[in-house]
Amino acid sequence: MNGQDFTKLTGLTGCAGCGAKLGAGVLAEVLAGITQNSDPNLLVGFEKSDDAAVYKISEELALVQTLDFFPAIVDDAYTFGKIAAANALSDVYAMGGEPKICLNIMEVPEKMPRDVIGEILRGGSEKVKEAGAVIAGGHTIFDEVPKYGLSVTGFVNPSKIYKNQGAKPGDVLILTKPLGIGVVTTAGKAGLAGKEAAETALESMQTLNKYARDVFVNCEVHACTDVTGFSLMGHLSEMLAEGIGADVFTQNIKLVPQALEFAEMGLLPEGMYRNRKAYGKNVDESAASEAMADLMFDPQTSGGLLAAVAPEDADECLAALEKCCIAPRKIGTICERKDEKPIKLL
Repeated sequence: MNGQDFTKLTGLTGCAGCGAKLGAGVLAEVLAGITQNSDPNLLVGFEKSDDAAVYKISEELALVQTLDFFPAIVDDAYTFGKIAAANALSDVYAMGGEPKICLNIMEVPEKMPRDVIGEILRGGSEKVKEAGAVIAGGHTIFDEVPKYGLSVTGFVNPSKIYKNQGAKPGDVLILTKPLGIGVVTTAGKAGLAGKEAAETALESMQTLNKYARDVFVNCEVHACTDVTGFSLMGHLSEMLAEGIGADVFTQNIKLVPQALEFAEMGLLPEGMYRNRKAYGKNVDESAASEAMADLMFDPQTSGGLLAAVAPEDADECLAALEKCCIAPRKIGTICERKDEKPIKLL
């Protein structure tokens, strides 16, 4: 590692952030051959591709357990720590839970300066503190590519768990953060992203989904997930049961500045192609421009919550979200649909 520039962490990585995830198709094939013990208290496992595991302790208490880490998506160590922690905490919020205990997960090059390592951990610690949780330990190993994240344990009432399935016809789809993180960070590596685009992306990735979750728990939410590496289309696909579809109003979606411009230029992350291969069969994109359709498959890092909200609660819910979230928008509706492609981009 001699000669490596540890002030530019993205120079030490290939894929960055949630774009480094194993492809959805490959992951499904691998998990298909794995069996697990039956336990009636395991309310949510990996069989439904949900955001976190949930284990029932009592009639009023369940544990929410998740783990997430990834290579650096920004050069600054402190900011990387904050983004990685916000992303890991998000899975608990997506289940309707509250994070309580966190463990650091870190891989660093042997020659990485101690102050850089400390800045990553400091950033993570600040986000955990903001979440009202505590860091109780962790584990570190040497690796040529620096990676950081958290194992998070939270609490939730078993009767109030949000799952990534259960959306009902008539529900309003609300997304709480802008799209385009993958495209803009890809452009940023090439030195093309402007100040507004870079600052918007950074603000979005560092913002906890705690505030959106605190609003959603006071609304009738039938399904919820966070939009991360598998893109809006991937995570929305997971929300739709057989015979259920969605109309997505692309003009309503808030984009990171310059994201559409970069997509039109073909500056697309590798993860977008993996997502399109895995989920494109579910999407009728004939009414959308090619660049806008590409953004629907853009892998997000520390993306927003996507919720299917009962129509009678949608307006009040959105008004509350506008007071505490970056870019909450009504982006579509759930409907009955038996077409081969259940999602329509409008």
